[in-house]
Amino acid sequence: MTLVEELANFVVRSSYEDLSAEARRELKIRVLDSLGCAIGALEGRPLAILREQIKDFGGNPLSTLIAGGQTAPDRAAFYNSALVRYLDYNDTFIAKGESCHPSDNLGAVLAASEYADRNGKELLTALAVAYQVQCRLSEVAPVRARGFDHTVEGTYAVAAGVSRALGLDAQRTANAIAISGTAYNALRVTRTGSISHWKGMAYPAVAHAGTHATFLAMRGMTGPIEVFEGNKGFMESIAGRFTIDWSRENLEIVRRTSIKKYNAEFHSQPTLEGILQLREQHQLRADQIERIEIDTFDVAYHIIGGGEEGDKRIVRTKEEADHSLHYMVAVALLDGKVTPEQYRPERIVASDVQALLRKVEVRPADDLSARFPVEMPCRIRVLLTDGRRYDLEIADYPGFYSRPLSWEQALEKFESLTAPYTDGELRRAIAETVQHLDEVPVRQLTALLAQVRLPAAGGPAL
Repeated sequence: MTLVEELANFVVRSSYEDLSAEARRELKIRVLDSLGCAIGALEGRPLAILREQIKDFGGNPLSTLIAGGQTAPDRAAFYNSALVRYLDYNDTFIAKGESCHPSDNLGAVLAASEYADRNGKELLTALAVAYQVQCRLSEVAPVRARGFDHTVEGTYAVAAGVSRALGLDAQRTANAIAISGTAYNALRVTRTGSISHWKGMAYPAVAHAGTHATFLAMRGMTGPIEVFEGNKGFMESIAGRFTIDWSRENLEIVRRTSIKKYNAEFHSQPTLEGILQLREQHQLRADQIERIEIDTFDVAYHIIGGGEEGDKRIVRTKEEADHSLHYMVAVALLDGKVTPEQYRPERIVASDVQALLRKVEVRPADDLSARFPVEMPCRIRVLLTDGRRYDLEIADYPGFYSRPLSWEQALEKFESLTAPYTDGELRRAIAETVQHLDEVPVRQLTALLAQVRLPAAGGPAL
């Protein structure tokens, strides 16, 4: 068999019974967290653009859009995935050479599960498959250093998860994964330099395309079955050689994913935890600050600290702000929090945060890099104008996979994000449905999601 056929056999044989009790719990928490992120993103300008396009183009009403309406499954996959992703507040998996956001797959799996009239057990299984495929490929076949985006591994994950949700056989699953993996290889420029709306839309576009490819395979379309190891395939053209034995894989990798405490790029989470601790302990004010020095691991430095992906002191948009450690540290110290509110246009350009972010210095440190990804360590030094100095070293934060959130903690985040768009009864109903998702049909959940309120037209945009 080819590697994609081996992967397809893994997808087909996976079942809900393969999930440990801990994995089931963590999956439900991530569904709740992802839906909170999605509902909290409804004011995003790119989401309004997507709504306009769906309204204009239409689509058979087969899958539900969060906050109302229905469309074709591939378009629902794009829209709902975009909601999950836009705030940059959803979960993360980290490996030495790659990071990814596996809950980006939820929009596609949800759309396919609703189309196929699946139950919650089947949705959770399909989502676990997508998590396993994306995270394991991120570990063994990273592509960031070669100039490709982490969504590349997602092309295989989306097709695998949607195939499982649709109940495709191994042959059709292999073709779906082969088509998706061959056709949608994105460039890392999405997240470097001047960052655009597309940062938050790149994986939703993969969700759309991978879902579309899987439905084609369902109807008999074939794909390049040597997509991984073949002449000019993924290994030769992008990733290099790697090995993975899909016959030995399980569905447990969700337990190694982390949930964000702060609405910020993932590698910033411990640094923000540390700066907020120092702020509270010493009652720090911006007018006292001479300089903030941050030593961090190389991945954080290169992505958000001003390394190879660009100067992070130039911050003009939401997309640039949530990928600038300088901005995130400054706004955390000023506001005492990092939530969607800190990314409103007027906050980003305000003189206080623009002045303070230029007092932040970020440096890579070899000893810290050696501890990643088991930890995400940083050293913070705050120097005040009166000569005082405060130092702190921190390695993780609540929500990191070694310190998992409880259901109650996840529910608190969900409620804070969804309160502007739901009443208490609807919030409770969504949360209770997710908590008992393995006991209900998927359409019970999507019917509740359709009741979420859209923001008023012409209101402020994120």
